[in-house]
This record gives sequence, structure tokens and C-alpha cells, in this order.
Amino acid sequence: MHRIALIGAGRIGRIHAANVVAHPGLTLSHVVDAAADAARAAAQATGAEVADLDAILADPTVAGVIVASSTDTHLDYAVRAHAAGKAVFCEKPIDMDLESARAAADALTGARLFLGFNRRFDPNFRALKAGLDAGRVGALESLQITSNDPAPPPVAYVKVSGGLFKDMAIHDFDMARWLLGEEPVEVFAWGSSLVDPAIAAAGDVDTARTVLKTASGRLCVIANSRRSGFGYDQRIEAYGAAGMIRADNVTESTVRVWTEQGAQADRFQNFFLDRYAMAYRAEMAHFADILDGKATPEIGYADGVAALALAEAAAESMRSGKPVRV
Repeated sequence: MHRIALIGAGRIGRIHAANVVAHPGLTLSHVVDAAADAARAAAQATGAEVADLDAILADPTVAGVIVASSTDTHLDYAVRAHAAGKAVFCEKPIDMDLESARAAADALTGARLFLGFNRRFDPNFRALKAGLDAGRVGALESLQITSNDPAPPPVAYVKVSGGLFKDMAIHDFDMARWLLGEEPVEVFAWGSSLVDPAIAAAGDVDTARTVLKTASGRLCVIANSRRSGFGYDQRIEAYGAAGMIRADNVTESTVRVWTEQGAQADRFQNFFLDRYAMAYRAEMAHFADILDGKATPEIGYADGVAALALAEAAAESMRSGKPVRV
């Protein structure tokens, strides 16, 4: 069994910790967190030990490191873990600043770095991708990606999030790159504060529309909002020369009630921890395969830089009101 150390025992860190424990080829050996209470709680729940960063990096029995700490530490910890010979599973985004991320290219060359854009591992989206690759609707022409949260996060979170494009839409930028099959070369974005005045006061937007264009002319429209009003809204439509492939929202059950008043379905799953539970488990299985030497990271350093470049281009376009070349 591969011994894994977790850096960051917050919400997403606890999800990864549980998936490590559930995987037959992995064991959680250590938990690192600046908040001692959080580290102790995660360690007690999983049978791991509390440790500091230097100790786990120096421990030759630790095969892999999960970086689930605050975003401003992702790049530094990933570089240090790679230098220590560890395989790295790093949460998105790779950094808040594009130039800093690009400057780490030499340090991360050859790294076994797996970047946590979990939506690529969602079974519905993977089936959509497989359908596109198989040519079921002919050549892809355009995409519509919808990603709306059920309700806005606390303003305290918004202030340190890096903004809607880097914190929220960056998942959609990665999905667009993955599905389009070629790099976007131009970005145009609008943004507004329509949900919570406090988000505007914090210098961010809560509603955005972004258009991506590739060199061949393929188009992708990304719709984001911090509030849907009806649950976690995650949909993709891919339009090809011979039809459309659609991945729709996931409901809490498959039960439908049909009466004279019409058809009724169960409500949508409420947030990402439910909607992407299977994707998080699949990510951990992929990380185990990387450690076993059975796979190379499906999503790596270059993907993180490319998604961050799109996020910064979208923010620049929103500020300037003009398209931005990538």
C-alpha cells in the first residue's frame, strides 16, 4: 500500500482523506495543517498521524502528497513535494498568478503532478467526451457549458478566492479545453454583480458569460452564476455537424411522478460534494494508478497553466470590454 500525506485538512482535504482511506491500495499516513485542531480531527477520523511539512517531505516512506491547502500555497508545496521525490495530487488552481505558475516550468519538468480538475472524471461528462471522440454527432462545432452554484459563498471566502474566473469558472475553462480538442485563442467575457451586493463591494462579480474561440472557429459559451435558485446546475451541450450530445443535471433520485398536473422529478443534488462524489473517488483511483506506474497524470502542470491563462484573459476582457488574445 502506498503511504499518502495530506496537506490541508479543510473541506476538500477531508473528502480526499476519506477517499484515500477507502482505496485498497492507499493508506493515509500523515495530515499536515497550520490549524492544529483541523489536523487532529482529520487524523483521528482516518487513523493518520499529525505531522509538519518538512517531516513528510523528508520521510522516504511517503510515496505521494495531496496538496489541498489554501490556493496561495499550491504551487510552492507542489514544487517542494516533487523535489522531494513524491508524486503530487494538487487541487486547482495551480496558483493565483499566471506568471508565477509559468515560472515554475523548470522546477516541475518531469513531475508526477496530477492536477485536481475533478469534472473530467465525472462519469456523465466522460461519456459525453467519449461520444464526441467517437464521432457520434460528427465534427464538433460549438459547446455550451452551464455552471451555477445553488447559493453564493460567504463574502469572506470571495475576498480570498481569486475571483469568479479563477475560483469557479476555471473548472469550465478546463472542461472547454478538454472537450474542444484544440486551444482557445481568443476570449471575451462579461460580468455583473446581480446576486449579492457584498460580492460587488469585495471587488468581484457573481454572474458571468464567457465566449471562447479556437483557431478553427469552434465556439464555447460558458455561463456562470453564484446562485441558481434551484440547486447545483451543471450541464453541458456539445453541438456537432450531425446533432447534439447533452449531459444534464443529476437529481437526488430517479423517481418520477406523473399525474394530471404533469410530471414531477426529484430535486437536483445541492452542491459539488454530492454532485461530484463519484468524480472525486475516480480521481483518487487515478492517483493510485500513477503511484503504481500504471498511468501518467491525465491532467498536469501544462493544463493548470492553460486554464489559469484563460481565467486571466477573461478577467482582462471583462475589465476592458474587448476580446483578449491568448
